[in-house]
Amino acid sequence: MVIARKIAYNVVFSSTAKIFSTILALVSIGLITRYLGQEGFGNYATVLAFLSFFTAIADLGLYSTVTREISRPENNEKEIIGNIFSLRAIISLFVFVFSPIIVFFFPYPAEVKQAIVIVALSFVFSSSYQVLNGIFQKNLAMDKVAMAELLGKIIQVIFIFYAIKFELSFLWIIFSLLLNMLCSFSLIYFWSKKYVSFSLKFDFIYWKKFLKESYPLGIAAVISFIYFKIDTILLSILKTGAEVGIYNVAYKVIENITFFPAMIAGLVFPIISKNIFSDKMRFYDITNRTLKVFWIIIVPLVVGTLFLAEGIVELIGGQGFSASVIVLRILVFSLSCIFFSNLFNVVLISSNKQKKLMFIMSLAAIFNVSANLIFIPHYSYLASAIISVATEMFVALTAFYIIIKELKYFPKIEKFWAILLAGFFMTVYCFIFKEINFFLLAFSATAVYGLFIWIFQVVKTEEIMSIISKK
Repeated sequence: MVIARKIAYNVVFSSTAKIFSTILALVSIGLITRYLGQEGFGNYATVLAFLSFFTAIADLGLYSTVTREISRPENNEKEIIGNIFSLRAIISLFVFVFSPIIVFFFPYPAEVKQAIVIVALSFVFSSSYQVLNGIFQKNLAMDKVAMAELLGKIIQVIFIFYAIKFELSFLWIIFSLLLNMLCSFSLIYFWSKKYVSFSLKFDFIYWKKFLKESYPLGIAAVISFIYFKIDTILLSILKTGAEVGIYNVAYKVIENITFFPAMIAGLVFPIISKNIFSDKMRFYDITNRTLKVFWIIIVPLVVGTLFLAEGIVELIGGQGFSASVIVLRILVFSLSCIFFSNLFNVVLISSNKQKKLMFIMSLAAIFNVSANLIFIPHYSYLASAIISVATEMFVALTAFYIIIKELKYFPKIEKFWAILLAGFFMTVYCFIFKEINFFLLAFSATAVYGLFIWIFQVVKTEEIMSIISKK
């Protein structure tokens, strides 16, 4: 129960911090969309897509493999962190140095190319602290990571506000991201010393051995980028910046929520990794409980987004982005699949089935790129949205199939039908009262869903008390 309280504390604290970070991210998007317009925001989204590209090509599977390895008691944590932190820093600097060459071949304005180089510099800091996140995951201290990211986001939003107030250029908006990453890295690096006092290490034999183990995940990260972010880059090449902007107003809403499944999957990753072979019953229990939590979250997210999409888009992007409403309603189904794929990917990694995960993502990437190249010229951002849903659904279902086949695990989700029934009552409520104030409908519909979750005893009072009680 001590572990349950730690997980609950991390989920509650990290969720609170992440919610504020998400609000700040959406505020910054609202400021930027209104300041730059469709074309300018499209350029901004294109630049951020390249940040994801740099993250993918430099990942090499280091983050996930580090988390897994330091979670195993027989391994030398200080040795692992010192070597992999050094390796990741060198790779990040390499990406920064060669970023001007990479963007030279793209048909973007000079300002956008300069912005991509600034983002490459910010990547040096974000990449370095991502490796250190494994320390906090192992020690169930992701609250510190969430706090560092929140403080970095606060600095970014303040800088954006003043950049707009003094009518600074597009490049100053991009520079705010660099300040965000620098702040987050500094805090994460300082706090990591509490758990592991490491120093830079350059054991090239160890690097080679570690990379041999992690490279399938690194390839998977590149492939994941292809099917998760390539649509924005393809839109920026095949269509106008305005269309990129319309797509990404909706996409950014979804993207800012994906932290939640990733956070929960990250918290259970060390526990699953530790027990998947040694204690099958504990592995089954933690996986089933995580799936139950995901269903409890997904149902109101989908229902709420379908009814509140117009208000969400107007709140984030303003009236100039009304075309983003239909995109958001489509992409919310992609988000629901992302919840499950996050957990299933963790299970596959923990069971040393990285190559199977890579195969799944390779097929998804091939489908995603091919479909986008075929349909974007004709259907623009609507094609990208539908293809995104199909891709995420394929990844989740295929990973689930492999888990059933290889691990002989089939989920048993307690009160599953009660969760769906609570969602049904929320849907009826939203349909009846859909014309009322946006905020009132959002809060009251959530309350209705929560009420029926409690009535059907999906989450029992004693379960909540058993987590928060110190007895």
